[in-house]
Amino acid sequence: MKTNKLTRNILIGLVLGLLTGWLINVYAETPDAAKSAAGYLNIVTEVFLRLIKMIIAPLVLSTLTLGIAHMGGGGAVGRTFVRTMAWFITASIISLALGIFMVNMLEPGVGVGLPLPDVGTASGVANKAFDLKDFITHIVPKSIFESMATNEVLQIVVFSLFAGIGLISIGEQGQPIIRGLDALMHLMLRITGYVMQIAPLAVFAAVASSIAVEGLSIIIVFGRFIGGFYLALGVLWLVLLGAGSAVVGFGNIRRLITEIREPFLITFATASSEASYPKLLESLDRFGVPNRISSFVIPLGYSFNLDGSMMYCAFASIFIAQAYGIDLSLGQEFAMLGLLMITSKGIAGVPRASLVVIAATLPYFNIPEAGLLLILAVDHFLDMGRSATNVIGNAVATAVVAKWDAEAPEALPQVAE
Repeated sequence: MKTNKLTRNILIGLVLGLLTGWLINVYAETPDAAKSAAGYLNIVTEVFLRLIKMIIAPLVLSTLTLGIAHMGGGGAVGRTFVRTMAWFITASIISLALGIFMVNMLEPGVGVGLPLPDVGTASGVANKAFDLKDFITHIVPKSIFESMATNEVLQIVVFSLFAGIGLISIGEQGQPIIRGLDALMHLMLRITGYVMQIAPLAVFAAVASSIAVEGLSIIIVFGRFIGGFYLALGVLWLVLLGAGSAVVGFGNIRRLITEIREPFLITFATASSEASYPKLLESLDRFGVPNRISSFVIPLGYSFNLDGSMMYCAFASIFIAQAYGIDLSLGQEFAMLGLLMITSKGIAGVPRASLVVIAATLPYFNIPEAGLLLILAVDHFLDMGRSATNVIGNAVATAVVAKWDAEAPEALPQVAE
C-alpha cells in the first residue's frame, strides 16, 4: 500500500510540475523572472539529490562488502563478476549499435531547420580526450575516506571488493565487522525511507523548473530529434526486457517492471540515476534478488552499464554530423562504436557525463564540436529518458545475474504466465 501511494504521489507531482512550469513560462513577465522562479524550485530538487548522495557512499560500502562476504569464497565472487561483466559488455554493444542504427534510419538531423552554430564556436562543455592511464589510476582509491567524501562509486566498489574478500579470509575474526556493516546497511535503508517521503515534491520541483525556463515549445522545435531518440529508447527497452525474459521468464520480467516503477519514475523526473539508487536496491529485494547479488551488480552497473547514456552518445553524435551534412562511412560508424565503448566507461560520476563523452568523440570524426550547442537546450529532457533507461538496464542485468548464479537456486522462481 505504501508503495502504491508513493507511486501515485510521484505521478501527481510529475503532472503538477508540468502544469506549474508551463504557467510560469507563459505568465512570467520576463525570461529572467522565469529563470528566477526556476532557481527557487531547484532548491527543493537540489536538497533531495544531496540527501540521496548523503546515503549512497555508506550504502554502497556496506551492501557490497556484505554481499561479497556472504558469497563464501573468492571463486564465487569471480564467477559473479565474470557473468556480470559479460552481460554489461553485451548490453553496451547492443545499446551503441542500436543507437547508430536508429539515427541512420530516422535521420532526425537531415535537413534540420535550426540555425547551425559556427564551426569555431565553443560549446562550453569540457572536451578532454580519453586517457587510459588516467582512467585506470582513477579507479584505484588513494583513500576510502576521500572516495566516500566525493561519492566516487567506482573507487568505493574497488575498496569493497578487497574488504569483502578480506572478511572471507579472516573468518570468525571478521564477524563483528560484518555485524556492524549489516547494522549500517539497515540504518541507511531506514534513512532512505525518510528521504523518499519528499520524492514527490522533488519530482514536482525538477519538472516545473525545467519547463519554466524552456517552455513546452522547445519540445516542438526539437520534435524530430526528441521523438526519434525516445523511439530508439523504446526499442532498446524492448530488446533489454526481451533478453531478460529469455533468461528469467516473461512472468518474472513483468513483475520486475512493476517493482521498479518507483525508482524509474524518480530517475525520469529528476534526470539523475543516483536519485533512485537506494530505492532500486529495495525494489530488487522485494522482487527476490538476493542482497549479495544486487549489492554487487548495481554499483558496478552504475559505472559500466549505462545503456541509455551510451545510446544517447551514439545517437547525438551522428545527429550532429547529419545536421552539418557530414556523411560518415560504415567503417567510421564502427570506429565510433568502438571508441564510445571505451570512453563511456571512464566518465562515471562526471556532471553531464554524456555531453563530455560526445565532446571528446566529435573531433575524431571531424565533426564540429559547436554542434553540441544544437542539443544543449533540450539535453535535460533527453537526460530524463536516458537516465531512466539506465535504471531499467541495471535492474534487468541484476535479475539475469541472480538467475545465472549457481549458488542461488532459490532466486527468482518462475511465475505462472
